[in-house]
Amino acid sequence: MGKTVGDQILERLHAWGVRRVFGYPGDGINGLIGAFGRMGDRMQFVQARHEELAAFEACAHAKFTGEVGVCLATSGPGAIHLLNGLYDAKADHQPVVAIVGQQARTAMGGDYQQEVDLAALFKDVAHEYVQTAMAPGQVRHLIDRAMRIARDQRTVTCVIVPHDLQEEAAVETPPREHGTVHTGIGMTGEAQVPSQAALQAAADVLNAGQRVAILVGAGALHAGEEVLEAANCLGAGIAKALLGKAAVPDDLPYVTGSIGLLGTQPSWELMEGCDTLLMVGSSFPYSEFLPKEGAARGVQIDLDSRRLGLRYPMEVNLVGDAKLTLRALLPLIEPKQDRSWREQVEAGVARWWKVMEERAMSDARPINPQRVFWELSSRLPDEAIVTCDSGTVAGWYARDLKFRVGMMGSVSGGLASMGCAMPYALAAKLAYPKRPVFALLGDGAMQMIGLNALITVADRWKQWDDPRLIVMVLNNGDLNMVTWEQRATAGDPRFDASQLLPAFPYAEYAKMLGLRGIRVDRPEQVGLAWEEAVASDRPVLLDMVTDPNVMPIPPHVTAKQTKSYLSALWKGDAEAVATLKATAREWWASVTTR
Repeated sequence: MGKTVGDQILERLHAWGVRRVFGYPGDGINGLIGAFGRMGDRMQFVQARHEELAAFEACAHAKFTGEVGVCLATSGPGAIHLLNGLYDAKADHQPVVAIVGQQARTAMGGDYQQEVDLAALFKDVAHEYVQTAMAPGQVRHLIDRAMRIARDQRTVTCVIVPHDLQEEAAVETPPREHGTVHTGIGMTGEAQVPSQAALQAAADVLNAGQRVAILVGAGALHAGEEVLEAANCLGAGIAKALLGKAAVPDDLPYVTGSIGLLGTQPSWELMEGCDTLLMVGSSFPYSEFLPKEGAARGVQIDLDSRRLGLRYPMEVNLVGDAKLTLRALLPLIEPKQDRSWREQVEAGVARWWKVMEERAMSDARPINPQRVFWELSSRLPDEAIVTCDSGTVAGWYARDLKFRVGMMGSVSGGLASMGCAMPYALAAKLAYPKRPVFALLGDGAMQMIGLNALITVADRWKQWDDPRLIVMVLNNGDLNMVTWEQRATAGDPRFDASQLLPAFPYAEYAKMLGLRGIRVDRPEQVGLAWEEAVASDRPVLLDMVTDPNVMPIPPHVTAKQTKSYLSALWKGDAEAVATLKATAREWWASVTTR
């Protein structure tokens, strides 16, 4: 049999450097699934437990490797299931290509089974490029453009392939005639350094500042050394957006940690006190945590000009790669002689870490969730990769974990979707089988999609050079972040029908799958459990039974939030007394630490 369109698609993806595709089979993509068998070891098909997991895995592959992630789904429901993971990639500016099946071309428009208007369905999430292949001669340029646009625009693209077309004979070189398109795979050159005049204008603003703050995001993950050099030259403190947590290490005295609702008090103070803001590779959305408009001059560096001047009215906007732009900017920066601002920042950071330890070790019923993360922090192995889900777990991840040089980590940033931690961890482990990986998630996310992903962990772990994939479930029986939002934002008591979760034996389930399962329900067990997990010869699930009444207190609590919180408790919240006691312990740790 000659080469089919299905074969051609996989071989073209391979020519672009793709070696792994995440997906789930179905009759709408049988022509492509058959082609995987003919590709042999040249292309790995990673079967997910659900198409949403496949899309999350493709997004995480892009995040952790810098390559284009590719996912595959059948027509109709399979394609629909991809959407949440693809929106995660879109929101976090990750290059992902979705290949989806469709009904036969002769059936389209006939209200056929599983026929969905896929072009319309994907038009928002893949708005830069979504196309349907209708003839073999189209396929080469559709794959080429989908890959190039996804990679160069850091976005999601989609190619829809009717299942009858997948079995047709491939046309690898379209005829040289009118109406055909001839694409190639060559690299794209980009102008990644601003002009000298623009760099000088930025340097003038930074040199004039006396109290400089730096905010870094995901766009600075590869520019850590340059960020640190700039901070030392400017005497600046460095705050981090959630996706930029691994950009610079947390053990430096002038790194204030995360910013925003999940952020730290030193980051709040940094933004409140600065007179100059340098934002590098970040599209941090919450303007209330940035300097008041007019209080600070601003310089922003971003590869995407559409993101410049979006969150704060910057004086100088530099379009360019963070690393290359900072390298070009550094010779123009004048070292600050007055270090009083830096000393003030460092004093705040030192006090904050003492506060965090006091909070983590304060009493709770049964375990303080902060302690789970605090005890992990010093036990994280070198080169660890940490994935975190959405919810209160993200707050403890942001504040309590001290990342060191060489570590990696990510969350669902822009979309803030539940369910990302487990597929992220799987993709990280497949990309880096020699590195230890930690998945941190709440019981809501574990019940939503994590239990299914654990089946894949059990199936694949023996193939990894380092078998350590440690899953930590924050088991508090409550969809906790939304519960706190009901109290502090809406002013309503917890609505138990929507918030409480059914009990589930997470550790026993892991054991049933052939993994290690450890249930932890006493504070003194937490550190020992982490040590046991890190030393294990197979993946481990830690079922951490924690107190849902420990509040993830924002770095700045407004009068409106306080009023709403007290109103919720006054209206008859079942946990009113327990939450007040837990909040009082948090407050006391803050005011008594010096």
